[in-house]
Amino acid sequence: MSDEPQNLAAEYVLGVLDQGERREAERRIAREPAFAAEVAYWEARLGPMADAVGEAAPPARVWRAIEATLGGSAKLGLWQSLAFWRGLGIGSLGLAAASIAALFFVAQPAPKPMFATLQQGQAAAFVISVDMTRGQMYVVPAAYSRDVQRVAELWLLVPGETPKSLGLIDAAQPMMLNVSEPMRDHMKEGMGLAVSLEPPGGSPTGQPTGPLIAQGKITSL
Repeated sequence: MSDEPQNLAAEYVLGVLDQGERREAERRIAREPAFAAEVAYWEARLGPMADAVGEAAPPARVWRAIEATLGGSAKLGLWQSLAFWRGLGIGSLGLAAASIAALFFVAQPAPKPMFATLQQGQAAAFVISVDMTRGQMYVVPAAYSRDVQRVAELWLLVPGETPKSLGLIDAAQPMMLNVSEPMRDHMKEGMGLAVSLEPPGGSPTGQPTGPLIAQGKITSL
């Protein structure tokens, strides 16, 4: 397990941590908004790679070749056991290719991500990873209590201008938002973000009509 927050977040998303390390990472997600934002960033960055790779069952000859290379009579540890990986369902060539591609991707230098922690009182209601290279925002609900009668809408607060809607966000699970070209120029460090409660379908006026229940600013890690 890496001591660097960025590497640890990537390892958590890739699923290469052992059980104890994973639990410790989950505790950090709950108490450290900056680390939660790193995890959100890597989920957004690596997730589409796995989705783009189709599954394919490996031919039996592939397993025979691997067994021959490892030495069929040798005693293997759990992580080297072909039976273990077969039973776990990670024998797919597609998943193997995605994993290799993801590891290569992690090794490449990446621009420092931006994030925002939107506070609701003293609690972090939403953690947002901002990737303007791709024009995307990954929104992770944290300590937000969902309102069953109204929807949450995310707004960009540009000084001297009216709030600009970035879209409806899911208060129950992480989601991706695509940022339009005109809006991307405003997505900079120090810019404000806010969440309002609106009628189903979003604000009918193009401006917040309900209370602003969470606010924060974009910053760099």
